[in-house]
Amino acid sequence: MRMVFLNLPVADLATSRAFYAGLGFSFNEQFSDERTASVVVDENIVVMLLTRDRFADFVSGEVGDPAAATTQLTALSAGSRDEVDALVARALEHGGKPWLPPQDHGFMYGASFTDPDGHVWEVMWMDQQHVVD
Repeated sequence: MRMVFLNLPVADLATSRAFYAGLGFSFNEQFSDERTASVVVDENIVVMLLTRDRFADFVSGEVGDPAAATTQLTALSAGSRDEVDALVARALEHGGKPWLPPQDHGFMYGASFTDPDGHVWEVMWMDQQHVVD
């Protein structure tokens, strides 16, 4: 089994915790402290929110500012078009901002938002009948 750990620098850990809780995600407090929050998105997907000074402990060079320039794109799958829209709506209700307009390709639908720090999240649904193995 593989897991995905996404590490994100944040300016205000309390604000970020509230935002991701508002999306409906839980936290693993065993791996959280005053400078880190472990957000459980799914059984195999964890987002580590780290204060900018803590994040700097893991990188060489400067910590990028996602509010100034896009530093990453994270795509999260959804089970339906309605789930895409619902997650984006929750993000906007809890301090996120819209990013690009929704993209509707018939068999694939997606929308996007940024978290309070400017990290980009895309949420996408794809009709699996159109996926070629």
